[in-house]
Amino acid sequence: MRIAILGVGSIGSVILGCLSDTDAELVAVSRGERSHELSNQGLVIHSPEGVIEVIPPDRYLTLDSESGPIPGHLRNSCDAIIVAGKSTSTPLLSQIAEEMLAEGGVAVSIQNGMGHAEVLASRVGTHSVLGGTTTHGAWRGETGSHWVGRGSIKLGYLDGGPASGNAERLLNYLAESSLNPEWDMEIRKSIWIKLLINVAINPICSIAGVRNGSLLESPYLWEQSISAMSEASSVAHACGVDLSDIDLEEMLSEVVNSTADNRCSMLQDLMAGRKTEIESICGAIVSKGESIGIPTPRNSMLMALVKGVESSSELQ
Repeated sequence: MRIAILGVGSIGSVILGCLSDTDAELVAVSRGERSHELSNQGLVIHSPEGVIEVIPPDRYLTLDSESGPIPGHLRNSCDAIIVAGKSTSTPLLSQIAEEMLAEGGVAVSIQNGMGHAEVLASRVGTHSVLGGTTTHGAWRGETGSHWVGRGSIKLGYLDGGPASGNAERLLNYLAESSLNPEWDMEIRKSIWIKLLINVAINPICSIAGVRNGSLLESPYLWEQSISAMSEASSVAHACGVDLSDIDLEEMLSEVVNSTADNRCSMLQDLMAGRKTEIESICGAIVSKGESIGIPTPRNSMLMALVKGVESSSELQ
């Protein structure tokens, strides 16, 4: 099976590294300096247990997404594509997926935020797209990619149904890679739940400049997180997503406790002077709310504040 990972950042690196232990043919799609690094130095992964693994560059094919047209031998050649890049790169990565996906292949987005699977489906067709989420934690630094928390990956057809064909094969490869995949018959609901968690953690921690655990240590920050998540859950309910079986505050508390020492990806982006994914997180709630007449002042404010910090970083 040929599997392409589109966007080899923090989580993409973990997936590429884990899949390298299988017999899958792998294609790593990145850009610029990162692509050069992957093709010349290989991939360095720091595991949660402290083990450092170096994946040699000849274990996978490297493609620079900025280098021009997709080479002929890679066109329509991939049985599965995992889109793991930043939300801002979704349109470009979806175009690349369209050019690389083989007939009968499947493409899955495990990105933060909402709407990525739909953008992907507009390129390759809904029948070829899986929704996805992940709770694996990772960040990328000068010494390689740091896998800081083992989690799981949920996959599922957007319209439900059991895994079959290349979707089932991909699930098996992810299981062989110890990435703890789960087939989810309600993947749209799971994507909403992940969005609610992101809304509650990422903007608050980013604006305050703190690690996740600080949310539980400060009643003021916790109140802001719960308020943002509650507002987002109202939008989800209005969109027909039933969350009545979930204690949202308890769920958030468990996530924050399990990732207490982590800096969320949005805070990492701000610290590095990069554009954040705020428009696909709080922005998704604001946009959905506007379309159905649900006010979202808390998420609007958080989005404005994060974008303000972004602008300040660009001016420095």
